[in-house]
Amino acid sequence: WYHDNLTRHTAEALLLSNGQDGSYLLRKSNEREDLYSLSVRGKDSVKHFHVEHTGTSFKFGFNEFSSLKELVMHFANQPLIGSETGTLIVLKHPYPRQVEEPSIYESVRVHTAMQTGRTESDLVPNAPSLGTKEGYLVKQGKIVKNWKTRWFTLHRNELKYFKDQTATEPIRALDLTECSAVQFDYSQERVNCFCLVFPLRTYYLCAKTGIEADEWIKILRWKLSQIRKRLEERNATLSS
Repeated sequence: WYHDNLTRHTAEALLLSNGQDGSYLLRKSNEREDLYSLSVRGKDSVKHFHVEHTGTSFKFGFNEFSSLKELVMHFANQPLIGSETGTLIVLKHPYPRQVEEPSIYESVRVHTAMQTGRTESDLVPNAPSLGTKEGYLVKQGKIVKNWKTRWFTLHRNELKYFKDQTATEPIRALDLTECSAVQFDYSQERVNCFCLVFPLRTYYLCAKTGIEADEWIKILRWKLSQIRKRLEERNATLSS
């Protein structure tokens, strides 16, 4: 649950999108070399606490601990004030470092209650989820195999495409829980293409550059891995 060079915004994105009340992670603080930040989710907002490393111990408020493990064990039983409303939470769910994280987090816009000034109840419905992405891609038609430029938006587990950026109603919304694979495609007479494999159709899309195609593939694959992970966890819970 120690994430070395995670920024404040990225920590908020991770905990708001994938965490729950009591989810936490530790990261380096941007302020000083000897400071860490403990980011904790509580009541749909994220609170950040300073942890000072003295060289021999870790200071947290008026408390001092010989190790981070001791600190976490202490606050697993002793509640923290975890939100602006004074909600008490305990450290319950470490956010594991092993979670695959796409390299394009920093381009994701993250809005939290602290930044927008909205109340916590407004936060979840209005905040973009982790891995929001949008942009123009060229899509191959289903029946007539011509290519048309469409505006794509990726939000949670839905990939929508519109006639253009100004359109309000999507032409189609693709449910990524039904997608089995995302990969580069070299079968078309175009460059920077990739495809999404669904049970009844494979969608062929092309980006302007190889870098842009790679970004779409990375974030879509990450989405699929998260969907599979949640499905496995649900099945394991049901079988137990």
